[in-house]
Amino acid sequence: MAEYEGNNHSVSMIPKEAALQALNTIIQLHSEKTLEKKRAVDLQKKELWKLFHLFFLFLGLVFLGQAQSTRLQCRHCWVPIGLLSMSHLIFYVSVAQTLRCINGFKYQRRCHKLTLGLATDRLRQLKMRDGAEELGPAFWLLDLYLWLYGFLICCSSLFFL
Repeated sequence: MAEYEGNNHSVSMIPKEAALQALNTIIQLHSEKTLEKKRAVDLQKKELWKLFHLFFLFLGLVFLGQAQSTRLQCRHCWVPIGLLSMSHLIFYVSVAQTLRCINGFKYQRRCHKLTLGLATDRLRQLKMRDGAEELGPAFWLLDLYLWLYGFLICCSSLFFL
């Protein structure tokens, strides 16, 4: 027990400049990633609108062709019905996939914003802290690693949705 009373524990110190530089790098990276995910969501939304336009244009053409047909009889209706059924199925799958991509990008963006907010808060705390060249115990570095680990878990969970 006497062994533990002494100052045998080595506490690793982090230079303040290194911590500030690491936080600034994290903030810059996650700012860029947040903007990148926003652009990806916007691009997917544009693709979704193009998909809607093409589908309704196709529907209009099929109905126009059917309405102008001179042989409008029940036995000739199976071709347009089958064509429209297949187009609805393809449209549904395409919209579902696009919405899944949009939701994934939004989820990733939320993860980046969360990490960005945490890093910004930590940077503000560091800048407000008066002090010497060295930061306190290594628990601060452990805290930073836990944030990054949480971010990685948050983003990797997208693959298991």
